[in-house]
Amino acid sequence: MDVTMAGDTLKYNITGDNLQCVNIEFSPGEIIYSEAGSMLYMSGNVRLETKAKGGVLSGLKRSISGESFFVTNFHAEGGTGLVGFGGSVPGKVVALDLRGGKQWLLQKDAFLAAEDKVNLDIALQRKFGAALFGGEGLILQKVSGEGTVFISSCGDFIEYNLMPGQIMKVSTANSVAWESSVQYDIQSLGIKTALFGGEGLFVTTLTGPGRVILQSMTLSKLANSLVPFLPDRK
Repeated sequence: MDVTMAGDTLKYNITGDNLQCVNIEFSPGEIIYSEAGSMLYMSGNVRLETKAKGGVLSGLKRSISGESFFVTNFHAEGGTGLVGFGGSVPGKVVALDLRGGKQWLLQKDAFLAAEDKVNLDIALQRKFGAALFGGEGLILQKVSGEGTVFISSCGDFIEYNLMPGQIMKVSTANSVAWESSVQYDIQSLGIKTALFGGEGLFVTTLTGPGRVILQSMTLSKLANSLVPFLPDRK
């Protein structure tokens, strides 16, 4: 397992293949927070605290973006603490280093955990109609701050570093995250393509410069593939 340093003291490693989790070591005085329910295990000296990070308004924003109103804070007491986090579906976990003023936009439910120095906010899709019918809704998540954030999603991750002006068209449900320097839009493929091509009505258009992260599987496709194997409930 490769151990990665983030910031001055935070240590983490990401383990597993297609069912990944992240293990974070942190010192007293540091705070790690996560989406409610994503903690897998923790050392005995870690204390939990449930809070509406940033106050009521921030809690409401998180609720709108698909996260819980409250987050769980983790504190290490009397020495280095260890806590493990995992996503809710089979897939990957990746760390995003936000230091230096970097900001990322995330699809809803991508956020997993972060250092307390990371701010989690919301952003709106650019086109209201396309957002409603494009498959991923109107709300995006925005992360910023001088720390590390961990995101998770379904299947494998595919990463590209787009050059200035380089365009990537992505099935809307397969786009996970992109740097704020990347321009994004939602475009229609046309009714004929949607009806007979099997590709859906909209794609997300990402224009560089900046990094983008895509997922090879979506939760809806995973669920549909399991339907034939579910017990008959008659």
